[in-house]
Amino acid sequence: MKIKTTRFGELEVNPNDIVTFAEGLLGFENLKKYFVVDPGDSTLILWLQSTEDEKVAFPIIEPKIFKPDYIAKLLPADLNGLELDSLQNAKLYSILTIPANVTEMSANLKAPVVINSNKKVAKQIVLQDSKLSVKHEMYKQLKMFIVNFSSDDARRTSYEPSIALEAGDFKTTNVNLNNTRTLEAQ
Repeated sequence: MKIKTTRFGELEVNPNDIVTFAEGLLGFENLKKYFVVDPGDSTLILWLQSTEDEKVAFPIIEPKIFKPDYIAKLLPADLNGLELDSLQNAKLYSILTIPANVTEMSANLKAPVVINSNKKVAKQIVLQDSKLSVKHEMYKQLKMFIVNFSSDDARRTSYEPSIALEAGDFKTTNVNLNNTRTLEAQ
């Protein structure tokens, strides 16, 4: 299906990629259907785009990227509402605030977005942990992660040469870039 967005233009979206927020997001309770957009840049920032309002898209990121010790403790009622037994079967994101001065970027660790990818249901959950902030400054940590991530070629690239051609010909090489990250939510 085609979905118009003000940020990304018209996108072709697989209906299986749309997730439903039964309660909407905080402040946007009337919008229930979203999908995740990966703009393909090196920032690791994704976008949670509404299917119902082309102007509504939230920058999101996996909090473990900039805060490796982040733990979201969900109540059993929260897990049940998402049809989850544990967070191992879920994707967890923080919504970002990106002001004009990008170095003041912050992440909402207090109310993460939790998506059950199998059931295509999601919820923004306000955690009970008083130590978590809605404006966790994280620009420096994100920048450090990006620099280390993009410069660690040994971890990201597997090199398999194919058959060499005759002497004087160019050697053909197959390169497999594997940019996947395994980030476990606890």
